Amino acid sequence: MYSSGVGNQHSGLSVWSASTRTTVALCSLANFINSADRVIMPITIIPMAQEFGWTLHDQGTILSAFPVGYIASTLVAGSAARRYGGKLVLTLAVALWSVSTLLTPSCASSSFSALVACRLALGLGEGLGLPAIFHLLALRVPAEQRSTAFGYLVALGSAGQTLSTLICPHLDWSSPFYLFGFGGIVWVLVWLVAFRSNKTHSTPGLSGADDEEAGMGSTSDPLASAGVRWFEYISHWPLWAIYIAHFSMNWSNYIIMNWLPTYLARTLGADKNQIMFTAAPYVLNSVVGIATGYFADALIRKRWSILSVRRLMTFIGLMGPGLLILAFSGTNSLLTAVLLITLSMGLSACNSSGHLANHADVAPGHAGVTFAVSNVLATIPGVLCGPLTAELVTKSGGRWFPVYILAGLMNLVGAVIYASQSSASQIF
Repeated sequence: MYSSGVGNQHSGLSVWSASTRTTVALCSLANFINSADRVIMPITIIPMAQEFGWTLHDQGTILSAFPVGYIASTLVAGSAARRYGGKLVLTLAVALWSVSTLLTPSCASSSFSALVACRLALGLGEGLGLPAIFHLLALRVPAEQRSTAFGYLVALGSAGQTLSTLICPHLDWSSPFYLFGFGGIVWVLVWLVAFRSNKTHSTPGLSGADDEEAGMGSTSDPLASAGVRWFEYISHWPLWAIYIAHFSMNWSNYIIMNWLPTYLARTLGADKNQIMFTAAPYVLNSVVGIATGYFADALIRKRWSILSVRRLMTFIGLMGPGLLILAFSGTNSLLTAVLLITLSMGLSACNSSGHLANHADVAPGHAGVTFAVSNVLATIPGVLCGPLTAELVTKSGGRWFPVYILAGLMNLVGAVIYASQSSASQIF
């Protein structure tokens, strides 16, 4: 429904208001810290396991504790953002995950249970973050510019993963937790100071729930403010197309994020310096995320329907990585493996202009809630991939082939379902 009138819109970031540019920038920076925090443990768990004597199953438990907490808070994050305002929820989210990150070294030295509890708390904080961000961006950014906004959001997340991957192997295992935990605290202070002026004048999306709804601007619609029952968030096929695509994308992404450093070290013999190669996928993901955001918005301004653009970007973002992961599972070359995963993560960035941006198309006033539902389902792979990967590798005699075959097939299934069932028409 947003196709009409697109030609009358100006392109580029210059048409965004100053407050909207600030919102997009700081939300993207929050995702930078969010993503950096997630990557620390999958890398530092290698020396930590040696120091504390953890088995592969112990490592799976630690890695899976995060998504358990993530799911628990995501269930309420979207509705909390609508009720209390995205600014407040995002502030609490970043504060919680940053404190949890800072406490991780102390908890690890204290006991295994304390570390698992700390990882749960990290998940609780990060689970609140993205639904609040999606809520803010859906209200603040016009339809023909959302691909760019979400492109920056995903790209900064990949940049955070890149930085973690580059510096973690060269620091003692506790230092990254202190570095990025402190960075999150600084972000909270900047976020609060940046919008102090909103106490004297209303700014959409940043002065509480009432101001967010009143300032929706181009996304305002009677349907958006109507009451929606929770059942309706799981009763529409276009929403399920988004949920399934997100689930498929996250299955392979969790496998790569959590287990790639261990796989390269144990199976392909990568040393500490070569582990830095795992930064390459995130570098390309950042570049492609921004580029495809501009490209997707350009297609919409050229009168492509929003649905066609969302389907094209999602098809590339799922089908391409699926095929590359299948190829990855059959190589024994470290260089080839890194190249294939890098290309896979690069193409995966297209999803930011596909199904991830689709939330704001089908439910502009409820995007935080629909993303929360989607994120809960898409975090299930994070819960399963830790113990399931450990079990598959153990049962197959140390071979990782079944793990990556399953991940590749998940992507292919998600691509087909989204291409056939998705929509860009507003549901509510």
